[in-house]
Amino acid sequence: MIRVGIIGGGQLGRMLALAGYPLGLRFRFLDPSPDAPVADLGELIVGAYDDPDALARFAEGLDVVTYEFENVPAHVARALERQVPVYPPPAALDVAQDRLSEKTFFNALGIPTPRYVAVDDRAGLDAAVAELGLPAVLKTRREGYDGKGQVILRDAADLDAAWQTLGGRPLILEAFVPYDRELAILAARGRDGSVAVWPVVEIEQVGGMLHRAFVPARSVDDILAATARGYVEIAMAELDYVGVLAIELFQVGDALLVNEMAPRVHNSGHWTIEGARTSQFENHLRAILGYPLGETDALGAIGLQNLIGEMPDPSAILAIPDAHLHHYGKAPRPGRKLGHITVRAADEVTRDERLAGVDAAACLASGRGSSSNLTR
Repeated sequence: MIRVGIIGGGQLGRMLALAGYPLGLRFRFLDPSPDAPVADLGELIVGAYDDPDALARFAEGLDVVTYEFENVPAHVARALERQVPVYPPPAALDVAQDRLSEKTFFNALGIPTPRYVAVDDRAGLDAAVAELGLPAVLKTRREGYDGKGQVILRDAADLDAAWQTLGGRPLILEAFVPYDRELAILAARGRDGSVAVWPVVEIEQVGGMLHRAFVPARSVDDILAATARGYVEIAMAELDYVGVLAIELFQVGDALLVNEMAPRVHNSGHWTIEGARTSQFENHLRAILGYPLGETDALGAIGLQNLIGEMPDPSAILAIPDAHLHHYGKAPRPGRKLGHITVRAADEVTRDERLAGVDAAACLASGRGSSSNLTR
């Protein structure tokens, strides 16, 4: 019996386990919360991620360790690596946990990103603004996600308030990118260096959080798709990567800029559970265990919508043809990801009609108006 350890017990750990049980795998999780969404799916070690006793109990008897979020302390991953294989490699955490390191990494590989300047103090913020101009985005270098830890600076009057909010820790100022749209590319890389890449995903963000995703992405030609694929393959090779890697992109005309990467399974790939021949979760497990990777082509036109703050009536969702509801087992609260819905169709028009029905049900549950139109 192969035993897989997952650091983190949120919805990504849950979906990894659900993908792994048909393969005969067993799972153990490490999470600080006894109410983690994985609690009913395997053995849960409750403890801090850097608690030596909890880590020792977690690692005992495991065949491989992975993680479901990128803020796992890198030194913890390295310590575990001395006892059991850890994938993706801890070097990927070093890159992804610091926005400055991340952008430096991609630029060193010849992969473009928005322009940026490190900011260490208030005077440094003034100097960075003078170099990049406004508007710009001030971000924490570490631990920001889903739009947290960042402030848009539109004019000089915004600087003092932004510093009051984010100052006192390492920051980065990024030039504001007037992008046409946001895209994502996900790939899996095996222990043998084999790579499987899913189709480019078009994503819509609301408040810095992924709201909807569309596959295929609209009007992505072969050249643009090859560029995105090249970025993820180059990054994986440089890191000797194993597992799923997601890269979020800004499209500006015919160019693609890397926004950020996630060394794990990712929200923009949740559509793959029902929408691809092999899901990101199964391929991640295949990769870290040294199994052959599965095919990644899409099974039609696919749409995904996150469920934030409130869950809709399941009957309203399941009445929509080829709609698939995923409940993460979390208690509702504003701004919290509680689940997602995937729809499939033979064509994009039908896909968008079904996704509009999903959006209407989600809006009814939350008491808000329609989030946006789907004419795209």
